[in-house]
Amino acid sequence: MSRIGRMPITVPAGVEVKVNANQVTVKGPKGEITQTMHPDMIIEQEGNVIHVKRPSEDKMHKSLHGLTRTLIHNMVVGVTEGYKKELEVNGVGYRVSKDGTNLVMNIGYSHPVIMPEKNGVTVEVPAPNKIVVQGIDKQSVGQFAAEVREKRPPEPYKGKGIRYAGEFVRHKEGKTGAKKK
Repeated sequence: MSRIGRMPITVPAGVEVKVNANQVTVKGPKGEITQTMHPDMIIEQEGNVIHVKRPSEDKMHKSLHGLTRTLIHNMVVGVTEGYKKELEVNGVGYRVSKDGTNLVMNIGYSHPVIMPEKNGVTVEVPAPNKIVVQGIDKQSVGQFAAEVREKRPPEPYKGKGIRYAGEFVRHKEGKTGAKKK
């Protein structure tokens, strides 16, 4: 049995879970998420506990077992606590700001880079060199944070660019002058 797949999902108070065939809807204090799971997976709800079971020991069913359980658990955590990714902007003259629902980044290009918020994701700029991406869907929060980081990934010589908070960038030694004989 999958170690992750066999673990039960406890639904906290204030969260409502509806299982309709292979479609799971989770409604909580932060919002509502609906996701369609693989039709082979068996999702059972007993009171405030959800169990995910697989129909056979087939390799594909073993793979889907833990995935399905994790996706449902992430939905429950998302509507109760939400997800958050923090990014840091490093570099001389690099700064970010918020203009309405747009994230405006001055990151060394000849023009500002403007990224509109996607639905379900909110962006905050607590400081000119910090970006906080929040939302209830773990996948969309991570995807938006990755797209922001992609605009100017950290470079290994001076460490300039956009990186996740706590991310370590290994520095390289620059070129040295021409060798004399």
